Amino acid sequence: MAANVSWATLGKATELRQRIFFTVGILIVFRVGTYIPVPGIDGQALKDFMSAASTGLGGVFNMFTGGAISRMGVFALGIMPYISASIIIQLVAAMWEPLKQLKKEGEQGRVKINQYTRYGTVLLATFQAYGLARSLEAGGLAHDPGWFFRAATVITLVGGTMFLLWLGEQITQRGVGNGVSLIIFVGIVAEIPGALAQFLASGRAGAISTGAILGVGVMMIAVLFFVVFMERSLRKIHIQYPRRQVGMKVYDGGSSHLPIKVNPAGVIPAIFASSLLLLPNTIATFSGTSTNPVMSWIQSYFGPGQPLYLAFFVAMIVFFAYFYTANVSFKTDDVAENLKNQSGFIPGIRPGRKTEEYLDYVVARILVVGSAYLAFVCLIPEIVRREFQITAYFGGTSILIIVSVGMDTVQQIQSHLLAHQYEGLIERSQLRGKRRSKGGKGTARR
Repeated sequence: MAANVSWATLGKATELRQRIFFTVGILIVFRVGTYIPVPGIDGQALKDFMSAASTGLGGVFNMFTGGAISRMGVFALGIMPYISASIIIQLVAAMWEPLKQLKKEGEQGRVKINQYTRYGTVLLATFQAYGLARSLEAGGLAHDPGWFFRAATVITLVGGTMFLLWLGEQITQRGVGNGVSLIIFVGIVAEIPGALAQFLASGRAGAISTGAILGVGVMMIAVLFFVVFMERSLRKIHIQYPRRQVGMKVYDGGSSHLPIKVNPAGVIPAIFASSLLLLPNTIATFSGTSTNPVMSWIQSYFGPGQPLYLAFFVAMIVFFAYFYTANVSFKTDDVAENLKNQSGFIPGIRPGRKTEEYLDYVVARILVVGSAYLAFVCLIPEIVRREFQITAYFGGTSILIIVSVGMDTVQQIQSHLLAHQYEGLIERSQLRGKRRSKGGKGTARR
């Protein structure tokens, strides 16, 4: 696609420029919100706590909130409650018949499901905000602990999450790219320079050897190239279209390919898995290890880099890779139905049910490679990161998010530019047609 698109047309694509400026403006609002603190927080105590926890869970949660948790900003919960609510709604929709029927009702059903997801987001955000407020009190990070502090914290954090969700929807509708993914993407990218400076400062102080710094750099570059290669990998299925007659015209048959990505779910499985593992560990981290034996056990065995954490992380990545692909990103029943309606078929496979079964078989085999790739990219850097006590911004999940969201956004921009070029060609051809018709009339009058 990039070969067919001239980036010089960006100056002429007025609508695309407006979309880009709108997206940048919304993301600036998000970044400003991460610096507006929740009232009643002891800033110095929070800074000392987060500096000690930056290489553990605090760094992981800080990565997903764009640094808001380290400053306890109004967007401290980030977009994670919405992602968790989406997971729950999608799981329920796959098993509960009323929600299954809603998914089949088209746009009206989608709007209704989105409404349920927002209700779930409010409930989860309220629960998480209250747990975070109690944890802040237990950790001695609140100036004036009590019900007033808890209420103010809950209202501020829930309001911040819902406002952030609204910003993401505005980007999706009126900007460029997926709003929720871009918010996470910008949060990670904006904090990387500070994390890199901290990492190099550790090397100068002697905490990390020069060989380890070079090794981490090589690992990140290798993972980056590997992610780009895998995200561009496709399995093409041959599709044949028969000769057909429409009225008095006969159209020759043709052939094309149905592309199936090696990783159809993109970065969603990694984000889903991370969001489910963050909540209990966050509460355990802020409440301290000595206040509650259950929280102490969770923090000891389910902290980032621990064997149980890594095992559950991999298991949930594999599960969500299959689940999200089957229910959202590549629904084989819809693909088979569309091919049947267009009179297309896979050579040797009957249209309809047999085509759906064949696609299920192919996708299941592809996802063995796709889910293993996701698990590898997210797991290996996590182990290396824990061994060298470096921040979560150098982990596999952050690299995967940056590459996937960046490629998707650039692809959408290229699509807008390509559409603008086609519109320009059509307008020029229409103008030429009018000129020729006028010239023809003048010759006839002579």
